[in-house]
This record gives sequence, structure tokens and C-alpha cells, in this order.
Amino acid sequence: MSDIFSGSLAAFALTALVIEMTPGPNMAYLAALSLSQGIRAGLAAVGGVALGLSVYGAVAALGLSAAIDNSPLLYEVLRWGGVIYLLWLAWEAWASEAETAPEKAGDSDIRPGQAFRRGLITNLLNPKAAVFYVAVLPDFIQPGRGSVVTQTLGLSALYVGIATLVHLVIVLLASRLQSAIHTPEKRRGIRRVLAVALAAIAVWFAFSTAR
Repeated sequence: MSDIFSGSLAAFALTALVIEMTPGPNMAYLAALSLSQGIRAGLAAVGGVALGLSVYGAVAALGLSAAIDNSPLLYEVLRWGGVIYLLWLAWEAWASEAETAPEKAGDSDIRPGQAFRRGLITNLLNPKAAVFYVAVLPDFIQPGRGSVVTQTLGLSALYVGIATLVHLVIVLLASRLQSAIHTPEKRRGIRRVLAVALAAIAVWFAFSTAR
């Protein structure tokens, strides 16, 4: 029985890793933020995303995530809220010109608190996070291994841990590249490329989450 349980945990961890390695709103936002604003903002956003995933895990344990999955209206509100929010972030990145002038380079810096809130909101407006807890996580619940609530919380914690590790790697890699775009012209160009990427992710997100 313990071998079966260990195998189930390993399978769940691998599933979570593959899902988090798939490009999506969280990955795109964290890369864009870290590349343009640096590691402090990126790490703060990772914390926000982790909190958002934890919230959905707690919601799943209470059975509420099933309500999100079964309510077309609530699902659509979350889905389009996420699309609009990503488009707003893309517009903000495109429209910001502060870094083109050296004396104003710090004016558009995002404070860690802002990055944390944006990471949290980006994740909470992603209905796919809720659907994961409804469609994937229950398959790994083991009868006779404790209460469903306890197992759900444990698997949720494992998922959040794996997701956070993946997000930290993204932030570290992106922030390492920041030194290569230290001139105002390069920073403006990169911000606009990332703005287009975020807008493209928003459009992809709208189509990929449609039912």
C-alpha cells in the first residue's frame, strides 16, 4: 500500500511539473516582470502567485472549486477577467516610457508590494488553476489514506511547492538577463516585445480556456 501511495505522489508531482512547465499567464508575467524590473519584483510576484495557488487549494478542500467548474457564469467571469487583466498589463508595459530617459529610469519601477498583488490577481483570475484542482487532483486521492480534505490540502501544498520552484527558476533566469538591457533604448525595446508577448498570451488564454 505504501508503494502505491508513494507512486501516486510521484505521479502527481510529475503531472504538476509538466503542467507548470507549460507556458501560460503566470510564466509569461513572471518572465516579463523579472526581465524589466529585476529579481526583487519577480520574487515578490512569485509569492503572490503561490498565495493564489494556495487559495485555490484551500477552496478545493472545501469543495468550492467544483462550483467554479460547474458554473458557466462564474467560470466565464474569471476567464474574461484574466484576459482583460493581462491585456491591461500588456498596455501598461507598452505605454510606459519612463525608462527612455535616464533621469526618470526609476519612476516606473514596480514596488515589491505591487508585484505581489499583481501576481496574486493574475493567478486568481486564471480559472484553469481552479479546474486543475477539480479535474486532476481528485485522481490522486487515495481511499483509506485519511480524509479527503487532508489529502487535498497535502497534494495542494505539494503542487504549490513545485509551481513555486518552477517560477523561481523563471525569475532567476530572466533577472540574469536584465544586465544585458541596461540602456534606455534596449529596455524600451524589450518592454515592448514583452508587452506584445503578454497580449498574445491573453489572446491564447481566451481561446484555450473557452468551453
